[in-house]
Amino acid sequence: MQVYADNAATTKLSKKALDAMLPVLTDIYGNPSSLHTVGQTAKEYLEKAREDVARAINADSKEIYFTSGGSEADNQALRTGAYLGAKKGKRHIISTKFEHHAVLHTLDALKKEAFDVTLVDVHETGVVTVEDIRNAVTEDTCLVTVMMANNEIGTIQPIKEIAEFCKEKGIYFHTDAVQAVGHIPVDVKDLGVDMLSISAHKFHGPKGVGVLYVRKGIPLISIIEGGAQERGKRAGTENLAGIVGMAAAISEAVENLENNMKKLYGLRDALIDGLKGIERCRINGSLEHHLPGTLNMCFEGIEGESLLLLLDAKGINASSGSACTSGSLDPSHVLLAIGVPVEIAHGSLRLSLSEENNIEQMQHVINSVKEVVTYLRSISPVWEKIKAEEE
Repeated sequence: MQVYADNAATTKLSKKALDAMLPVLTDIYGNPSSLHTVGQTAKEYLEKAREDVARAINADSKEIYFTSGGSEADNQALRTGAYLGAKKGKRHIISTKFEHHAVLHTLDALKKEAFDVTLVDVHETGVVTVEDIRNAVTEDTCLVTVMMANNEIGTIQPIKEIAEFCKEKGIYFHTDAVQAVGHIPVDVKDLGVDMLSISAHKFHGPKGVGVLYVRKGIPLISIIEGGAQERGKRAGTENLAGIVGMAAAISEAVENLENNMKKLYGLRDALIDGLKGIERCRINGSLEHHLPGTLNMCFEGIEGESLLLLLDAKGINASSGSACTSGSLDPSHVLLAIGVPVEIAHGSLRLSLSEENNIEQMQHVINSVKEVVTYLRSISPVWEKIKAEEE
């Protein structure tokens, strides 16, 4: 049985997205910047997609800027908040220790430009509090960036409350919502965020396309120069097929959101019930504020890489954390941030589901994980030592 359980890394392109893209890949081939009929037809598709994406998150179409994905959107948002702050003499930025590397690496780059960065703790629950942000704020704070849902452990952050606090203080607030949009309700007006990042391939859209939502009144900073596309804020001929596919995918995801969430909560709970009885395992992050289809666990005495390879041999595609750092031998920075010891963090497993999964697949995952963990522990000197210390 094949089970794809790595949807936090990427999702299968939906049929609706593909069907929407095909005409643009063949017949609607004009450049939206061209003034002739072929170009203007392409522009109509572009602006219709912009309206569809805006509607999905309750934004105005003029607040939607198309990007190459979530990483570019994060980069542009952070640099916008930082540079606008610097114009006012403010150069302090606040984030958390378990952000995606698109945020953390951009912050590292901004440090080299004389910005001061504070990364707050996220505690064992994997949830940052408004109090944590409040305590980190100084008179020089110009930007706060906190992800809406963590990409490895799935915990959901109190974005609305943090946005309200930042508004009171006159501080720009950005959220990386790459793992949230299409999986939980996201309403930018209700949340009150200034900027928000989206990536299409996380909700059954195509890869290589995303969105940066920017609230009206914020002068977005360009990070790609060269042309007047995206109202002069993101140069480069638009990836029209990708944008149209993304619009179809996000519309479909929002339309089916309630039913999909209900199904995924059921599948995830079945996994928890089936796996929680394994000796010396732990579920990472609070399940109270959590994405419907993500489960992250650690199993003492084994290596996550071996676990993944043996599960793959059984037809189960999973991960030990972010796909962006899968080549690293270091333990997950997310797990370390929530206090998981290094030796335990090495034995992590992330299962991230979609509405295409079913309960029969979950039973296959449960049986396989139990079998593989038992086998790996039987040949593990680390597990042998753990058991000896118990005696």
